[in-house]
Amino acid sequence: MRRIAAATAVVIVALLVGVHLGKESRTNAQARKRAESHASFAAQTSVDSTPVTDAPSSSEPAYITVEASMVTPTLESYGQVEPISALPVNAAEKGTVAGLSVLPGMHVRAGQEIAHLSGPAIQLALQQSAADARSAQAQLTADQKILAIEREQLPSHLSTRAAVQQAESAAAQARTNLDNAQSHLQAVRQMMTISAPANGTVLAINASDGQLVSTGLPVVTLQTTARLWLQASYYGADLSLIRVGMTGVFSPANGSAPISVRVRAIFGAMTAGEGEMIGLTPVSSTAQWINGEFGTVTLDQPSRKLVAVPTRSLILDQGKWWVLVHTAQGDHPQQVVPGPTQGWNTFLESGVSVGSQVVVENAYLLFHRGISNTYQPPDQ
Repeated sequence: MRRIAAATAVVIVALLVGVHLGKESRTNAQARKRAESHASFAAQTSVDSTPVTDAPSSSEPAYITVEASMVTPTLESYGQVEPISALPVNAAEKGTVAGLSVLPGMHVRAGQEIAHLSGPAIQLALQQSAADARSAQAQLTADQKILAIEREQLPSHLSTRAAVQQAESAAAQARTNLDNAQSHLQAVRQMMTISAPANGTVLAINASDGQLVSTGLPVVTLQTTARLWLQASYYGADLSLIRVGMTGVFSPANGSAPISVRVRAIFGAMTAGEGEMIGLTPVSSTAQWINGEFGTVTLDQPSRKLVAVPTRSLILDQGKWWVLVHTAQGDHPQQVVPGPTQGWNTFLESGVSVGSQVVVENAYLLFHRGISNTYQPPDQ
């Protein structure tokens, strides 16, 4: 019996020793895992000496030296080509429209005949002008004959120099009267024909064949290519940066070639979306665009010299932007004002001077490194 009791005691002692050793093993494993985790984090935050590239990569150094370069900031918005104003083609005289041969959307050339005007008033004016022209021609012919006779009689003293000068004045006045009468006749004939004053597109037909129109009433409304411009809206702080004369580029949404534009007008009135409308025209007179097409308008601001930092070095905290400046005493946060961007870099309006060293690698983690002291990783 004593032997059985002794054997049982040995087994119990062995089990207790095994349980204790198992707990120590698990404790050592957890300690090894935490050590490996801290070593991995330290390796990630270590300094690398690989040169800086434009695109972020795993080989980027912990910090870079800030340099300045020239940058041309831009303002972007959406714009649409719209007519400055329509061009009405009016009836020059009261009459009846005939021969109206155009339709909305048709393209017309300068001087192209659109319609005719007829009626009693037009016919009476035409007949009166023709009679005046014939009368002026007859008077000129008579005065020229008198002048010829006076000149022939002057050598034989049957006429005087005064009579010759008087005949010359009468002939000159008759020539002037004939020119005026012919010009009036031509104007009446032109009134009978309604022609396009410029190249353009027919927007609307304001009269129809057989309709009686009054003097000055529009028969057709045209939209000429020279009376189109680009309208775009800009918002917020961009409004104070726009000036008349600024240049830029209009990129149509249909993928056609960009068109260089210049700001010609600033309306000075808010739109429904609290933006401000501006008007732009092509820089080149040969540029062609279509009424209604839209796209992106990019305006160039004056070039400036600003410092640039990698965008990934910027830290947003409590509504403000910061960077970590690396010094001999350590890394300390510096508030900055971001400006335009270019590729992987952001230009700074203020906050960092040339020659400063800005932390790039794990900047966000290092900025908030105090948070890690508050929390402990849970036991595994």
